[in-house]
Amino acid sequence: MQSLIEIRRRIEAGSLTPEAAIRASLEAVAAGDDAIRAFVHLDPTAGPGREGPLQGIAVGVKDIVDVAGQPTGMGSPIYDGWRPFADAPVTSLLRRAGATPVGKTSTTAFAYIDPTPTRNPRNPAHTPGGSSSGSAAAVAAGMVPLAIGTQTGGSVIRPASFCGVAAIKPSYRMLPAIGVKCFSWSLDTVGLFAAGVADVAYGLAALTGRGELLPQGEPGAPRIGVVVQDFAGEADPAILQAVEQAAAAAEAEGARVTRVNLPPIFAAAFAAHATIQDFEAAQALAFEQDRHRDALPPLLRGLLDAAAGIEPGAYDAARSTANRARGALRDVFLDVDVLLTVSAPGPAPETLASTGTSAFNRLWTLMGTPCVNVPGLADARGLPLGVQVVAPFGADALALSAARFVESALRDA
Repeated sequence: MQSLIEIRRRIEAGSLTPEAAIRASLEAVAAGDDAIRAFVHLDPTAGPGREGPLQGIAVGVKDIVDVAGQPTGMGSPIYDGWRPFADAPVTSLLRRAGATPVGKTSTTAFAYIDPTPTRNPRNPAHTPGGSSSGSAAAVAAGMVPLAIGTQTGGSVIRPASFCGVAAIKPSYRMLPAIGVKCFSWSLDTVGLFAAGVADVAYGLAALTGRGELLPQGEPGAPRIGVVVQDFAGEADPAILQAVEQAAAAAEAEGARVTRVNLPPIFAAAFAAHATIQDFEAAQALAFEQDRHRDALPPLLRGLLDAAAGIEPGAYDAARSTANRARGALRDVFLDVDVLLTVSAPGPAPETLASTGTSAFNRLWTLMGTPCVNVPGLADARGLPLGVQVVAPFGADALALSAARFVESALRDA
């Protein structure tokens, strides 16, 4: 994989030019993407952007995010040939920081769960996850050092876990979601993929201008609460063991590790996620449903058909449950700095007909909290296993610092 920080270090040292860095990424895509199929569009003429903290950094942008002049197909034939006139605000933030959006990465149709043709670089017979399939795969395959994705259920953290890369789903609305095809306005969150946690932190700091997100020396030892999300279903023993490994490694390096049992309100909030997501999706995709129903893929078409039966009162009750759970989460964080849990139900499934389940991510998306996937572990077959660090809303710097601590502890274990 390409380290964003290492590329910037070499550029600042004068041993690499921004032009050469962008060219290297374009060549990597040209050499490897026939097998991985991470990109649906590439600009072979792309060059370095203006001077800034991300100059020389090639970025893959999920194909539901507008990039002026590049096609935004949204994973659907409905939008074949559509080229937006303007950048989405997050794309403008990339350009202002000096980054170069070199192309659009594959997405499931409208960021739902009907799979894409993208392969997992760790094992092409296994799904890369979704819906940000191409963004995770492009970073994992070493094509680009930074990629943009989105998460409504688990579409950043899960594919990062499956592909063995770092990722952050920041606090809700830290990155603007305007100019991003909406699925659920209460949940859609723009996130980042990169090689390691420090790379993700650097990228998010560059986009937001939040210097506190930058890696600051060695991270301090956090108070970690280990959470098992029983309400989300069964997890593979390998991923549960990965969490235990990460907790033990962090404890050996000085972290205080405790077990946290979430109150019943969180099981109710987990169930409320689907009501909120589906009710809003039925409205956000009303045009596609009303005008192009036959062109929708089967799983999305079925969801929208079923969502038409959700009553407004049920939606209001689900939002009320979510609000109560957010209040309860503040109490959970009184005794711990961050939570540690699984990033996915297990390693990437051996199928290209499914992107896997987002069950272990949905609660945290609904809570709006920052979540970081920490890579570095694998099962007996070598398939990546990610662990997820969750911090209070707005405490993105804490989430990244704690994730760096766990990442470093795993390397030293």
